[in-house]
Amino acid sequence: MAQLQKSIDKRTALLKATLTLVNNGGIQGASMAKIAKIAAVSPATIYLFFQSKQDLVSQLYLTVKSSFAEAAFSDYNLQESVEVRFKKIWFNMAHYKLTHREEASFLSQCDNTPMIDELTRQEGLEFLTPLFDLWVKGKEDCIFKDISPYLMYAYSIYPMAFLMNMKNRGLCPLDEKTLQESFQAAWDSIKV
Repeated sequence: MAQLQKSIDKRTALLKATLTLVNNGGIQGASMAKIAKIAAVSPATIYLFFQSKQDLVSQLYLTVKSSFAEAAFSDYNLQESVEVRFKKIWFNMAHYKLTHREEASFLSQCDNTPMIDELTRQEGLEFLTPLFDLWVKGKEDCIFKDISPYLMYAYSIYPMAFLMNMKNRGLCPLDEKTLQESFQAAWDSIKV
């Protein structure tokens, strides 16, 4: 049992080291040697857990995307109205991005660079299935505009990444009033 925990700890340390390095210097700056050094393991240890650097980055992406989705859908209740469910998801996502800045930055980089292959990206999107299902339900009930889920995401969820960037640069405080206004703009962008 102790050996299993030690293995889990090493894998977690490798993922955290990769997250830090990618956020601070991009994927090119995250060499296997640097990852191993920060994780305090030998470089050969990496290959016990991951086939390559691409596999390591892909697994990190899926781990972070899973954590993001878990937070997004906490307290999710199918019995609530479409608007209440969307609002919960939106604020859960915003809270995650505010409290998990490294992870949010990494996901944002993954959205804007080819460092994640399409197969892994599609696997990551599966974690957001409840959101896509909600959008389908909202369209069926004539609550949401009849537009693609990509447009819905672009107008209602993606602006969060921009706001988080502005907050991190000290240009836009994200107090409760700003978050409420931001949610309202997101809601208005997709509702009929």
